[in-house]
Amino acid sequence: MNNTTDTPVAVIGLGLMGQALAGAFLKAGHPTTVWNRTASKADQLIARGAQLAPTVGDALTAGSLTVICVTDYQAVHELLGAREVTLHGVTLVNLTSGDSAQARETARWAEQRGARYLDGAVMAIPSGIGTADAVILHSGPQADFEEHEPTLDALGTVTYLGADHGLASLYDVAGLTMMWSVLNAWLQGTALLRTAGVDAAAYAPFARQIAAGVAGWLPGYAEQIDRGSFPAEVSALETDVRAMAHLIEESEALGVNAELPRLIKAMADRAIAAGHGGEQYPVLIEEFTKPRVD
Repeated sequence: MNNTTDTPVAVIGLGLMGQALAGAFLKAGHPTTVWNRTASKADQLIARGAQLAPTVGDALTAGSLTVICVTDYQAVHELLGAREVTLHGVTLVNLTSGDSAQARETARWAEQRGARYLDGAVMAIPSGIGTADAVILHSGPQADFEEHEPTLDALGTVTYLGADHGLASLYDVAGLTMMWSVLNAWLQGTALLRTAGVDAAAYAPFARQIAAGVAGWLPGYAEQIDRGSFPAEVSALETDVRAMAHLIEESEALGVNAELPRLIKAMADRAIAAGHGGEQYPVLIEEFTKPRVD
């Protein structure tokens, strides 16, 4: 494996996230080369010891590992597909945000040009990079990940998901839906309690306790989904839907927006109409896996 402190790396793209990535490599002791269209964005990194590559091609040959983090996958192709750029022999980790189809297509594109390619996703804000709180997802050939894992460890908690290059992007959006769903549920509850003069700070500890409790249900519910069997061990969906109706009624009576609970109840109503009323809540996976029909 590569040495954890002296492996040279290159970072292409110096937006806020790219600067944070390069800074984390520098802090860990890696000789770090950087490149950006606007070279002045490298000034602070150069002051800390980074080297500025004159061209993208120079950056690609400067390190044992090259990390690219730019606007989108189109920008990745434009930068790395230029006539004067060669990818042969390069190990590339793409931490640019995109979807799973783009990740798989870019992997094929890079590998056809002789590169070893890992796709990735950053589950952190720039200030968290380099700490254990920064989760960096990777997918692609396991051998390539394992070879460079000690170097990538400088960025945070690195996680390997599998050989399918699209997995990092899929986990990324799956994580985002968890984040937004939890926050939206908390905002719904906060709006309800504000009508009684309860402020958000007072409600937050109770909401956190509920969120943690629900999170504890996930392993058991996951087993039901993977088995395709949903016995009502806790509560039947037809019981849950009555509580959903109560939430809608309470929201509307208090003048609070009820769009979110109405959406959830509409999905539950469809599942009950399909004969799943006596089964447990995870049976709604059948609705989530169906495309919407207008």
